[in-house]
Order: sequence, then C-alpha cells, then structure tokens
Amino acid sequence: MTNGVKTDDEILGRGVAFPLRFENGKLAMNAYEDQVKQSIQLILRTMQGERVMRQDFGGGMETLAFEPMNPALTAFLQYRIKDILIRFEPRIDVLNVLVTTAEEQGELQVDIQYRVKSTLSFNNLVYPFYLEQGGT
Repeated sequence: MTNGVKTDDEILGRGVAFPLRFENGKLAMNAYEDQVKQSIQLILRTMQGERVMRQDFGGGMETLAFEPMNPALTAFLQYRIKDILIRFEPRIDVLNVLVTTAEEQGELQVDIQYRVKSTLSFNNLVYPFYLEQGGT
C-alpha cells in the first residue's frame, strides 16, 4: 500500500491455488489475475447452499444437469452466468457470455469475456458445462 492507496496487485489478491496442490513441497499459490480467473471458476463450480455461511453463493447450475440441450437452456445459462459473476466477483466487468454446443455430446462451451477493473486488462475464460443425456 502506497500512501494509503492499494496497488492493483493488492486489490486482485494472492491466495492458495485451487484445487489444492503442492509445488516444491509447499502449497501452490496463485496471484493477481490468475486469482481472479480461479475465483470465476470457483463461483461456477460451487452449488448454491454449499457454503454454510453464504447459502446464496454459487452458480446453481447443477440443477440444470439433466435439462434438454436446446436454445432456451443456452439463453438461460448466458443470463445466469452473467448475473452470478456480476454479483459475486466485484473485481471484474462481465463483457459477454456466450454459450455454444460443443463437439462432445452433452457438453456446452461457456465463453466468458471480462475486464479486470483495476488493470483494465481483457480476459477470456472458456468453461465446459456438462449435461447428462436425460433429454433431447
């Protein structure tokens, strides 16, 4: 902190890498924009109600696992993902969320374009979302 003002690195943070792993006999760490990217993935992977002290945290997308893959589902996912990232990751501006069907049956590709607010750097994260083949 310089003159009471936090640097970009202090705002973005540093923490233990997830999933937990070791590097050179120590817990692996990640920092700054990698920390933001990891946070986005964690938000998407967390089931609502999974965190005891924050029941509303998480994507809640596990409830969609058996839904039929159709345009209504992809539109809902685009809306839902943008909404949860705006709510739970204040370090970014969500620029676009695009959901497309992947080559693998039962898989959707979620392409998230975002800007880190403190550095104004643009980033892209492609996240696979898997559906069980319960419907058509």
